[in-house]
Amino acid sequence: MRRTVFGEEHEAFRETLRDFIAAEVVPVYPDWERDGQVPRDFYRKLGELGLFGIQVPQEYGGAGETSFKFNAVLTEETTRAGVTFGGSSVHAGLCLPYLLKYADEEQKRRWLPGFVSGEIMTAIAMTEPGTGSDLAGMRTTARLSADGSHYVLNGAKTFITGGAQADRVLVCARTAPAAPEDRRGGISLLVVDAASEGFAVGRKLEKIGLKSSDTAELSFTDVKVPVEDLLGEEGAAFSYLMDNLPQERLAIAVSAYAQAAAAVRFALGYVKERTVFGKAVAEFQNTKFVLADCRSEVDAMQSFVDRALDAHDAGELSAADAASVKLFCTERAAVVIDKCLQLHGGYGYMTEYPIARLYADTRVTRIYGGTSEVMRSIVAKSIGL
Repeated sequence: MRRTVFGEEHEAFRETLRDFIAAEVVPVYPDWERDGQVPRDFYRKLGELGLFGIQVPQEYGGAGETSFKFNAVLTEETTRAGVTFGGSSVHAGLCLPYLLKYADEEQKRRWLPGFVSGEIMTAIAMTEPGTGSDLAGMRTTARLSADGSHYVLNGAKTFITGGAQADRVLVCARTAPAAPEDRRGGISLLVVDAASEGFAVGRKLEKIGLKSSDTAELSFTDVKVPVEDLLGEEGAAFSYLMDNLPQERLAIAVSAYAQAAAAVRFALGYVKERTVFGKAVAEFQNTKFVLADCRSEVDAMQSFVDRALDAHDAGELSAADAASVKLFCTERAAVVIDKCLQLHGGYGYMTEYPIARLYADTRVTRIYGGTSEVMRSIVAKSIGL
């Protein structure tokens, strides 16, 4: 079926990206995975290409686009090639919406031009050791100084993608204790300068997948954060986080769909070339049936994702809608990728093959952005259960 969710401008963007990835990323990607991060100068290349400024207004150096579909094209093309752009997905996909919606004019002029160019890389720090999905249980605190000029930040965060290379980190912290009747209140967002005294990057965490994305532990010991770096209103951060979750979950769904589509592509190429018992693996009925099932699953995911992309651009994607598309795509992608790996036989277990990397990379999609169990709870509540 002809895909209608993207226009000519999206397809032109896709062609540019595909050429760029083939020339600038694929040849060096094994080095990035070995190093556990993307070279910092690559982020400046992405800035020059305009990838960080797609949704940034023109007065701050961006293109001023409002559609999220360009982000989807970026995800599809990197995944198609079996690569990622490291922590830049968090920079442009997660941090930017908060800056665009909640930063005041002075903050936008101070941060966004560097954001667009890649000179200022950002990360967001929500999760803490021991809290997981319970964001209201965070213990990191930000106490306002006696003279009201700055906050004093103390605490720790973990699983922070891009945290090792970030120049500014959007840190969720308690500026007021949790009240028994409202555990979600009293949380604020501070845009913290990573060069501040007392800001420390701890371990770079070893993951089973997404090897080119640096993921770190962060700690804050009496870090002074100017009040001018408070994002939005004090105590309102939990509502900000909830407001941005539908887009975050849609992005994860797009990623899962793209991973499944890439897995089918890799498996098709492999079974046509690999011979067993004197004939190509593709000639066996089992191979044909497995890939037919996988293709049907990918088509279903694509249809769901495309509907969600249209709904999001129209401002109609609800929290339940986003939870549903994330749940479906991440769960089904795991099944498809496992089947495609099986068709590779022993080579599917070797990390030199992209199917093995996909198998590891996709696992986290059922965890971050809200676990599948949380997604099921949201969907169940939406249907009156």
